[in-house]
Amino acid sequence: MLRMCCCTRESLLFVLAGLLTLGAASAVFADELAERPNILVLCSDQQHWRALGFFDPFFKTPHQDALARQAVVFESAFCTTPQCSPSRSSMLTGFYPHRTGMLNNVGALGGTHLALPTVGKMLQQAGYTTGYFGKWHLGRNPVGNAGWSEQVKHGPDDATSRRGLDFLRRHAQDEAPWALFLMYVNPHDIYHYQPGSSSVRTDDVALPESWSRQDFSTVPTVHKQFMTDNQGRFIWSLGEDAWKGYRDFYRQKVRLYDDQVGRVLTELKRLGLWEKTVIVATSDHGDMDTHHRLVFKGPFMYEQMIRIPMIIRVPKAFGGVGHRVVTDYDWGHVDLTPTLLDLAGVKPPECDGWSAKPVLTGRGAVRRREFVISEYYGKQTWINPIRTIRTHRFKYNVYIEHGEELYDLQNDPGELINLAGNPKFATAKARLRRKLDQWIAAHNDPFYTFETTPLKRRPGEQPLPGETR
Repeated sequence: MLRMCCCTRESLLFVLAGLLTLGAASAVFADELAERPNILVLCSDQQHWRALGFFDPFFKTPHQDALARQAVVFESAFCTTPQCSPSRSSMLTGFYPHRTGMLNNVGALGGTHLALPTVGKMLQQAGYTTGYFGKWHLGRNPVGNAGWSEQVKHGPDDATSRRGLDFLRRHAQDEAPWALFLMYVNPHDIYHYQPGSSSVRTDDVALPESWSRQDFSTVPTVHKQFMTDNQGRFIWSLGEDAWKGYRDFYRQKVRLYDDQVGRVLTELKRLGLWEKTVIVATSDHGDMDTHHRLVFKGPFMYEQMIRIPMIIRVPKAFGGVGHRVVTDYDWGHVDLTPTLLDLAGVKPPECDGWSAKPVLTGRGAVRRREFVISEYYGKQTWINPIRTIRTHRFKYNVYIEHGEELYDLQNDPGELINLAGNPKFATAKARLRRKLDQWIAAHNDPFYTFETTPLKRRPGEQPLPGETR
């Protein structure tokens, strides 16, 4: 049922050829005599952009809050897709999922093994000692896995921190710079929530407005189907207390991740590395967190799915501007690789993203997007391809089979009113569709060749293998 293979292979070969051609150039320093910063990347799993105390005091994230007070905070930051494997492939290569070949999670339909060089390989070639500890979820291809001087590509989170702290202590006095990637599982463990059994407190929990106002008759049918016939079944028919418990359980998992961030940043300071290290704190994608009466992640593209935390601290010694909240720059996760390479004095390869170093240092020309693109392919064997184009005013989602959504983010930031069928917004919708189609053509995106698959599930049937991943 999948007609994307040929197109995807061609795109993959094109990308790989380009990277190999630029391999030597990618290790050329902008200034070989300049001291280069260390790099620390902290990444959570399934943390939406408001799951931070400084955005929403419902969440308790003192360590990320403290980092943000000394860093650049991107208010508009987006993943390329709200699925683990394809999003991480974008973060580590600078390419959209349809270019990395990873449309879905490893082991699922459309999910492959990353076969492109990562930022780890490029930094290693530039003289960095590289470390990767924690969740990988990108398969076993030797090309994609290369580039890490030290690696343990699994958790749990406590072990990820222990390995990271050991790496910092052993390399604190090295002359060569290092790049350490700590990839945590939480708050992904929200999947362990069991209404009535999990330990939660709900006295201070309020459900979002969209929980009570969501009208499933106005949106694609797969939204409700996800809740009634797929992963949402466990909570769909339960009362408010169960949903409030979900929110508290999610809050707990966010706090557990924040505790790990605190451990690592405290040690970084103790070792005297604070002013020598670029620090990134982000996530691979979000979680619905009961918004729109939805949980987890699935075939929908609300802000809670695609909008993620993005905090970057560049020390003043390397040109950092200090604390700044950026509202006029739309970060895409394809920007992570070129930004890190640029900060390291390494010429980034040609890719779908670009360097945000000018935003972080206040020097150089800043490139700004007219819009952000996000992709979605499917979950496990349930394929529902979606493309999203988002400007500061509108968000337009088009599904291969299940229709369209249009939201006026300026007047309806909660995305409660689907305007796709409103004739007053026909011109705006047509303009966005035209820009999206132009982007699809320019990026050789095989979106229109995809087909959907039915949800093969009967009430009471056990979860599919790997369904909670």
